Amino acid sequence: MNILLTGSSGWLGRYLALLMSGEGHRVIGLDVARGPDTRVIGSIVDRALVARVMREHDIEAVIHAAALHQPDMARYSRQSFVDVNVTGTLNLLEEAVAVGVSRFVFTSTTSLMISAAIRGGEGSEAAWLDETVSPLEPRNIYGVTKLAAEQLCRLTHAQHGLPVIILRTSRFFPEEDDQADRIGLSGPNTKANELLYRRLTAEDAAEAHRVALERAPALGYGLFIVSAPTPFMRSDASELKRDAAAVVARYFPDAASLYARKGWSLPRSIDRVYDASLAERHLGFRCRSDFAAVLRALREDGPLPFAHDAAYISPQETLRDA
Repeated sequence: MNILLTGSSGWLGRYLALLMSGEGHRVIGLDVARGPDTRVIGSIVDRALVARVMREHDIEAVIHAAALHQPDMARYSRQSFVDVNVTGTLNLLEEAVAVGVSRFVFTSTTSLMISAAIRGGEGSEAAWLDETVSPLEPRNIYGVTKLAAEQLCRLTHAQHGLPVIILRTSRFFPEEDDQADRIGLSGPNTKANELLYRRLTAEDAAEAHRVALERAPALGYGLFIVSAPTPFMRSDASELKRDAAAVVARYFPDAASLYARKGWSLPRSIDRVYDASLAERHLGFRCRSDFAAVLRALREDGPLPFAHDAAYISPQETLRDA
């Protein structure tokens, strides 16, 4: 297929381009920044550009991974978020319908599920988050605009029949957490802990998109959380908030000793758990890398299953600074 991949110069985009090209597809990368897999330099806010790319390249499928993200809130206005995340998505959807695209996969975020109350650690137990959680009350402009974009996807499917799959991905960025100073753990330690409840690898994120693209015509419409499978159960929610390390020890008896050898710390408290079981049941996708893979790497002194790059800078930001 001829696939339009937005955000092709970004962290996820590079994995998606490699994976989809390896599957024999012709990938047309569109991004505001240059990159090895970007054939068209420009913004999805430019409706005329989107229309031209769709027609000139006979686009048959769209993977929409371009967005302004949470760290961008310090550098871009709210209007910019609306322009890119909402209007840009609408441009892609409407032009996809106009040329008869056969499927559309949208990269969303679990961040839009986190209210100010969850983010503030309120409540006596960890929030168990699956696709049934409502009402959704995003705490910032990033979450608000991604939720609006999801609704545009849903509406376009309902009105025009365009097969659409929305993937609410949890964290997969390589850089340091923006709360690193507050957390007080190293980047790799933080990422390893997050594979228990709120992270996946970029490789798994890309594979989820491949599966979604394949399954979209059969499913018609679907919205799925995509995250490493959590080892926890809902009945653990209270203790996870109170003493997460004790819960981890029950599931992984050697985790504490393996962590100690590395100079790492297990999480003291977990405030949320993303449940990705619906994607496994209905989309047929399950992340390959999980917390057990981290412990296996520690036992064998092998490479960790996730990327960490404290110096990573988004290609979009290198363009902005030029």
